[in-house]
Amino acid sequence: MSRRPDHVARALSEPVELSEYDPEWPALFEAEADALQAILPPESTGRIEHIGSTAVPGLAAKPIIDILIETPSLQRVQEEIAPILTARGYEFFWRPGPDALAWFIKRDEAGARTHHIHFMTPGRGFQVRISFRDHLRANPAAARAYAELKRKAAAAHGNDRRAYAAAKTDFIRKALRDAGKRGL
Repeated sequence: MSRRPDHVARALSEPVELSEYDPEWPALFEAEADALQAILPPESTGRIEHIGSTAVPGLAAKPIIDILIETPSLQRVQEEIAPILTARGYEFFWRPGPDALAWFIKRDEAGARTHHIHFMTPGRGFQVRISFRDHLRANPAAARAYAELKRKAAAAHGNDRRAYAAAKTDFIRKALRDAGKRGL
C-alpha cells in the first residue's frame, strides 16, 4: 500500500468547518487574484475566477477562498507555476492521469487554509465550475438548499473531507442539469 505525502494526508485530515457568509470574501478574492497575476507568467495563465461557496453572496461556506485559474497546460503548472508558488509557501497538489488536477493551498500564519488555487485547462471542467457558481447566484432557493445540505454533511462528515464532498455530489449534479436547462 502506498503512502500519501505528508501534506496530502494533512489536507485530507483537516476538519470541515463552515462559516456564515462574510461580505469580505469577494475583496479577499480580488486581492489574491491581483497578487497572483503579478507573479505568475501570463503565458501560463488565463481567466481567474472566484468559485465555490465564498463566491455566492449569502451562502455559508468553509472560509476558504476558491480561485479557478485557466491554464493552457497543467504540465506548465507543474513545471513553471509550482516552483513560483511553493517558494511563497503555497502547498502544491498534483494528481496525474486523464483527470489530472493541479491545485494549491495557501495558509495563514497559524496554518489555517485561506485560499485554494485550482488550475484547469479551458473546456468543460472549467465551465462546469463557473456554471455551478452562477446557478447558485441566480437561484437563492437552490443556494439555501445547498447551504442546508452542507451543514448536514459537515455535521455528519466533519472529520472526513472526502465523505463531505461525496455527500454533496448528487445536489451538484442536479444543479448542473438545471443550469444547463437555463443556459448557464
